[in-house]
Amino acid sequence: MISVSNVTMRYGQKLLFEDVSVTFVEGRRYGLTGPNGAGKSTFMKILTGELEQQKGTVVRPRKLGVLSQDQYAFDAYRVIDTVIMGNKPLWAALEEREIIYNKAEMTDEDGSRLGELEGIVGEEDGYEAEANAAILLQGLDIADELHDRKMSELQGGQKVRVLLCQALFGDPQALLLDEPTNYLDLDSINWLQDFLVRYNGTLITISHDRHFLNSVCTHIADIDYETIIVYNGGYDDMVEQKTSVRARIESQNEQREKKISQLNDFIARFSAGTRSSQVNSRKKEVERLALTDVARSNIQRPFIRFEQMRPSGRTILEAEKVNKSYPQKDGKIEHVIQDFTASVSRGDKVVLMGRNGQGKTTMLKALLANGPGVDETDVSIDSGVVKWGHEAQIGYFAQDHKGSIQMGMTASDWLHQFDPQATKEDIRGILGQMLFKGEEGLKMTNALSGGEAARLLFCKLMLQKPNVLVLDEPSNHLDLESINALNLALQKYEGTVFLVTHDLDLINEVATRIWHFHGGPSNFTIEDFKGPYSEYLLQQQMSAAK
Repeated sequence: MISVSNVTMRYGQKLLFEDVSVTFVEGRRYGLTGPNGAGKSTFMKILTGELEQQKGTVVRPRKLGVLSQDQYAFDAYRVIDTVIMGNKPLWAALEEREIIYNKAEMTDEDGSRLGELEGIVGEEDGYEAEANAAILLQGLDIADELHDRKMSELQGGQKVRVLLCQALFGDPQALLLDEPTNYLDLDSINWLQDFLVRYNGTLITISHDRHFLNSVCTHIADIDYETIIVYNGGYDDMVEQKTSVRARIESQNEQREKKISQLNDFIARFSAGTRSSQVNSRKKEVERLALTDVARSNIQRPFIRFEQMRPSGRTILEAEKVNKSYPQKDGKIEHVIQDFTASVSRGDKVVLMGRNGQGKTTMLKALLANGPGVDETDVSIDSGVVKWGHEAQIGYFAQDHKGSIQMGMTASDWLHQFDPQATKEDIRGILGQMLFKGEEGLKMTNALSGGEAARLLFCKLMLQKPNVLVLDEPSNHLDLESINALNLALQKYEGTVFLVTHDLDLINEVATRIWHFHGGPSNFTIEDFKGPYSEYLLQQQMSAAK
């Protein structure tokens, strides 16, 4: 259990939350939600003890599992040791035990202390620590051969998964996870969901993955209106309850306003007359009917609408026997795409899915190799043919999307160069749709956050109006409101979409065709299913039952 009493936090003039009191109960799983800037990460840091609250108290359990946000803090350690460090009492005992064993001569005190340390190791399941850590690593697709390597040898996404294992290790009484699904593929997300649903302690997680919150959470702690309100159920349940409460208050206020207006008319007409008792009665009634104050929400919803300048030809893409490989450090060749052949029709919405490292981004870049108007430098194929159809116009959103934005310019000037004929009002309007309000359009591009850079790229795509969208994990840095807006925009878009994503709601609601990547590193295969994800899953289940 974690208990928060009368906690207040503000930065300068901005109040995030005031006099918040909430208890996070053992056995419940809480999603911590709220718009960008509401204070989710700040509140999480207060819960972990990383940040001191300005007022109030926080009571925490002894064993706390926390997802570290510093990918480089453990570079000097083995992967397996980094996971075991999640159990701090155990790791401290193991380190001290190692120091004593390395002494040339042990004293009686050392021997006595070793006995105490062995007791701690036993109590904390230290003799099975490496085996238990390995199980967690395997669940999140960290191969056995990596377990003894240094953290510095891992890629960024792999490091995040190891740090997630660290938070889960040692049976903590409470888990505090800030964006645990970032950089996880769909299989890893499903494994994590199953793990957390079985977890018996207190879970508090921040996530911008709506499906994850709906699948895992029993409660939502929503930061808005400068306070925290706990709702029963998952994210969708919270939205329904929150909207219903606000609508009821607004409806009641509207009825009260009408009644107050009628009473004030009576008071104004007869206040100087002989009906003073009735006037006084009406005044008391006005006081009783005082409107319920409806606090202003911090939620900001972007408006995304993708349009086409003109439609493409009926067949938008033909790929024939496309191959792409990469040399490895050991001199071997990794064949990522082998003899891939496909024909894509106008209006297809192709979702590329599979585990990380199986070639989804490589496929997008292979398809862009001959793309009209594509000026990316790292797009190529080794052999085969990629032919784009008549009038194809491509809009590309790279996974490393900040690299697509020129530094040293204002957001407005950067955007304007893609349509010099657009007026300042046009540019300001598109920026406003993506929440760059007023002077925010003059923000320098090198000062943009990951989410702001993503929203600026969507501005570019809306301005260019391409008939093909090639999107590589576009939701990575977006908040829930922006992801929902992107989801609706892609559903309504009449052009062709190639989308890499691990967001299950996007896959379920956008895809009309699935390219599922399997295997690796020497036996990659790509399954091409023409139909939505629900039908693909049904086919998989039927095949498995045979």
